[in-house]
Amino acid sequence: GGKAVYPSSVVMNVVPAQVAGVRSIALASPAQAEFGGRIHPTIAAAAALLGVTEVYAMGGAGAIGAFAYGVPEIGLEPVQRVTGPGNVYVAAAKRLVQGVTGIDAEAGPTDILVIADDAADPDLVAADLVSQAEHDELAASVLVTDSAEFADLVRDRLEVRVAATKHAARVRTAVEGVQSAVVLVDDLERAADFSNAFGPEHLEIQVRDTDAVLARIENAGAIFIGPYSPVSLGDYAAGSNHVLPTGGQARSTAGLSAATFLRPQQVVRYDEQALREVAPVIAALSAEEDLPAHGEAVTARLER
Repeated sequence: GGKAVYPSSVVMNVVPAQVAGVRSIALASPAQAEFGGRIHPTIAAAAALLGVTEVYAMGGAGAIGAFAYGVPEIGLEPVQRVTGPGNVYVAAAKRLVQGVTGIDAEAGPTDILVIADDAADPDLVAADLVSQAEHDELAASVLVTDSAEFADLVRDRLEVRVAATKHAARVRTAVEGVQSAVVLVDDLERAADFSNAFGPEHLEIQVRDTDAVLARIENAGAIFIGPYSPVSLGDYAAGSNHVLPTGGQARSTAGLSAATFLRPQQVVRYDEQALREVAPVIAALSAEEDLPAHGEAVTARLER
């Protein structure tokens, strides 16, 4: 939504790459009509502060394709990995280019899931649900609670906050969409089970016994504990990365980090004596698999 001006996302993508030792970093940001087809100056400033000099005024699925396949006419070489969030079209494009280049995850429309009991502040929960719905009409805002009374209080505060926020129309579309919901459960154990099945990008836990719920959580991009840890804190100041798996991908994928840009390599170095010690094992396994040439590649070295 908006004008796609997210300098925090620039930082969240570039810094882990720099920490990982990536030598060449290219940045794409949508061209802005009000700035003569250039990228937004705030984005340019963030890139400059980070020392990124290869910057392209392009966005959406087209930018993903350009990075994956390269554009010789403008000197853009194919990249080895594409990272970063975007809308549903960006997420779809990243899925399409897998195999051509690496990606971090299909970070599409954002989602937030809040586990709360009646000890939580309904107004704060409503504020957090609105904060993520502000991103995109397809954003998912989900409350999971064991208290029907608390759920009603959140609904009341949500109506007030939606009406008062700047992007009210976009937020209302998101919170009233099929992707958003208030889920009533029997107890907080079931709440944790539901969250694990959902695999939220952002999970907030606002309950009396946070540690008990946290211990049951397996699948979440980033977890925010207690009333003073809103998702916005992670977006801008906490130091956690907010390029996170969406659409349930947290069930199998972690958020962006320096590890995203690293590829472990396995280096094998044996001397003759060490090879002789394992040769019988190799011979037995290669014979069992009916791949005798594998074993012969070992015996050829030892029979000379």
